[in-house]
Amino acid sequence: MKTAAASTDALDAREAGSLLAAEIQQGLGRKPQAIMIFAAPSYDHGALLDELASQCPEAILVGASSAGEFVNQTQGEGLVCALGLAGEDVRFALGVARDITADTCDAARQIVSGFSGLSDFTFPHRSALVLADALAGHADVLVDELTLATGGQYQFFGGGAGDNAQFQRTSVFAGREVLTGAAVALEILTEKPIGVGVRHGWAPASAPFRVTEADGMRLVSLNGLPAAEAFEAHAVATDQTLDRGAPIPFFLHNILGIDAGGAHRLRVPLAILPDGSVQCAAEIPQGSVIHIMRASAASAVEAAQEATRAAVAALGDHKPQAALFFDCVATRLRMGDQFGEEVQIVRDQLAGADLVGCNTHGQIARAEGQFEGFHNCTAVVAVLPE
Repeated sequence: MKTAAASTDALDAREAGSLLAAEIQQGLGRKPQAIMIFAAPSYDHGALLDELASQCPEAILVGASSAGEFVNQTQGEGLVCALGLAGEDVRFALGVARDITADTCDAARQIVSGFSGLSDFTFPHRSALVLADALAGHADVLVDELTLATGGQYQFFGGGAGDNAQFQRTSVFAGREVLTGAAVALEILTEKPIGVGVRHGWAPASAPFRVTEADGMRLVSLNGLPAAEAFEAHAVATDQTLDRGAPIPFFLHNILGIDAGGAHRLRVPLAILPDGSVQCAAEIPQGSVIHIMRASAASAVEAAQEATRAAVAALGDHKPQAALFFDCVATRLRMGDQFGEEVQIVRDQLAGADLVGCNTHGQIARAEGQFEGFHNCTAVVAVLPE
């Protein structure tokens, strides 16, 4: 497999698309078979994709709006980054579900209907980059349904489309199309394994709570009391400030962890509603046990390092060619300038391989030994082999 990373801060979407296409084709030395695109919400995504498709007509285009972008030594907000892929030892296909809210099971079936690896076993390793409009909800269930629809034969990595934490409109890309309320997947069939690593660096900071009522992404009550009261009590106990009208500064440092039997699946609270319920970035199952969690910049950097090492180790004897890195926009906002240290530690583990990624509204990872699916505030690294 050959890869070529590209990025631009050109403000005009068509100019950005033209520059990306030229850089990718020069880096590959051939026409790309697939291009992954992560673009800031400030761009005209339709124009960007149209230009890329015109310049690379044979490539499968797949991607999402993002919330912070990084390519090798370049990191910031307001960029477009891309990874072009080609090779004789790899095959790509596009899967699309245009509505993931009405019937998530059917959405998963729509996505995998475009996959060839369910019936063609030429390539032994089956993976897919999955990108979803996380504001539509159901991303957690979608990953479960994708696992069922593929008979557990595929590993998944990716994330939820972002809009720089505005939580207003996020989009995924399929060819020239910009879609909302949708999910897309790039099937990647390979002769060599793709390594996936997942870590988050958060630990419980409170006593456990039982989720006594939840409604989708709205956490209604904990231990029979309005959910907001648990956060307020924790703020008092830990000498922190929680403003119901502006809770994000508190929530960035005090997220929720769903007990998953020795590990925690993370969820980011976003707002306290008038009835005392708490709006979250993803669903929390009613009846589950949760903790309020804590982390530090050092633990986040260490988690990213461990995730990258695990992904590289999963390649076996093969060398890294390029890596995709996804972490939460909440992590970037919480860490500020120190988030650059997290990106750098990932880069340092890759022995010179290209690094492409973005901040997302939720992360997707399901691979061998890792079955949680949809995450928040978690480092997900996928390493592609030479």
